[in-house]
Amino acid sequence: MTIAGISIVTLLLVLLAGIGAGFVGYAVGASSLVSYPALLALGIPPVLANTTNTVGVVGTGVGGCISARRELTGHRTRVILYATIGVLGGIVGGLLLLELPAAVFEYLVPPLILFSALIIALNPRERAHARDAVGKALGPDSAQARDAAAVAASRPKDDVRRDPWWMWLGVSFVGIYSGYFGAGAGTLALAMLDVGKIGPFHEINALKTVVGFGANITASIMFIVRGSVNWPFAVALCAGCFIGSYIAPPITRRIPARIMRAAAVLAGVILAVKLGWSTYF
Repeated sequence: MTIAGISIVTLLLVLLAGIGAGFVGYAVGASSLVSYPALLALGIPPVLANTTNTVGVVGTGVGGCISARRELTGHRTRVILYATIGVLGGIVGGLLLLELPAAVFEYLVPPLILFSALIIALNPRERAHARDAVGKALGPDSAQARDAAAVAASRPKDDVRRDPWWMWLGVSFVGIYSGYFGAGAGTLALAMLDVGKIGPFHEINALKTVVGFGANITASIMFIVRGSVNWPFAVALCAGCFIGSYIAPPITRRIPARIMRAAAVLAGVILAVKLGWSTYF
């Protein structure tokens, strides 16, 4: 039995890949490290696999932004600016993907995946958690806590004028990167926002979702308009990503974060080496 010329078994494999991508995306912020190579393994050309993957995982951004409304409260200005940066970055990244020769993308993918694995290894998510934990451990009566409270009180939460200028360049790069390829883009965005010290972990985690969603939705629209999407695979992948991200929280609570992170880094390095060997040699 087939759907649009694709066997049910193949679509079930894409669904399973989507479940794995949604799970990994929740755990370490690198869903495309699972979904993109899965599409390649099923015989989809690199550029079409990337555009289909972008459309397939866009639903996770919708859920993330909706569920993060509480964390985004008070960041109205940043939400607007970050979404705009994501939208513009997605357009630029999507145009680069569609207009440059396919060979350029194929040659860039291995180092991009290796770069994503490096970002996961550096673990900005844990650094942000640790910074928040130190703040709590100091207690409200410590000198450091009083100084931090004084600074926070004198500065509105969404006062973007005092944000580091280089952080905006970094977030812009994340937007373009998300539109062009995107594996590890969420982790990279979290790293930029963490170094910029614009808020606690749960808030910067929500803000990086805004950037990624803006980039993915505009890039997806461009890919759809150009007809560069394998719809059966995109729908199956989207459904799988939703399931994977939904079941991830209760499972990841029982798995040490270091094990999940190490597995994602190892998978990224192996994939980068494999694709690099087949592309360059």
